[in-house]
Amino acid sequence: MCASVVHTFPSSPPMTHQPTTVGKGDTLFTKLLWTTAAGLLALLLIVLEWTRPGLPTPLRPICDLRVLDHFIKEARDAEVAMKSCREGCSLSDSVTVPQTTVDFDVWEKKNALEQAQEVQSGLWLLQQALSLLRTSVTNTAMHSHIDNSIRNLLSINAVLRSLNIQEYTPPASTAGLEGTWRVSSATDLLQVHVNFLRGKVRLLLLDAQACQQDVS
Repeated sequence: MCASVVHTFPSSPPMTHQPTTVGKGDTLFTKLLWTTAAGLLALLLIVLEWTRPGLPTPLRPICDLRVLDHFIKEARDAEVAMKSCREGCSLSDSVTVPQTTVDFDVWEKKNALEQAQEVQSGLWLLQQALSLLRTSVTNTAMHSHIDNSIRNLLSINAVLRSLNIQEYTPPASTAGLEGTWRVSSATDLLQVHVNFLRGKVRLLLLDAQACQQDVS
């Protein structure tokens, strides 16, 4: 019997594109990069629009992983900013956060609904934790990072709705939730945020049935 494989998704540098000089082709290459960036921006604006309360599910699934990559980058930026913050950056109380390690043997035995509920539960926990962090932190520079992180979590929920994933009903208390632990520092919280997006959220989006249908 094979041993379970547990992944913790270590940090990796983001991919960058370095344009090269190709004469007349430069104009076409620059235009292509601009079009790609503009396409991502348009998609992000669409996702942001669908975070507004009272709106129905988007007509088409949002399957472009560049959206998640953008959120991961901004989560990492918040983590880096917190590590360099020296004053007014503490967490007032410990918070419950989701486990970020992934045992693929366990993950793959779960059905799509169970995987989705685990991710949605984790996103909800992170939203609660980041909201507490927002009230604890007095550093104004960090406020924008935290506010952005909370908005991005709402956007990810909008992406999940576009994939026909059932709406999550938060529990009355975090006491009975499985697969959680507690952190007491702002840096640890933001590191969990990054790793959860890079791990379980990405896995859920990669295997989303609506996206498989969209590709076919």
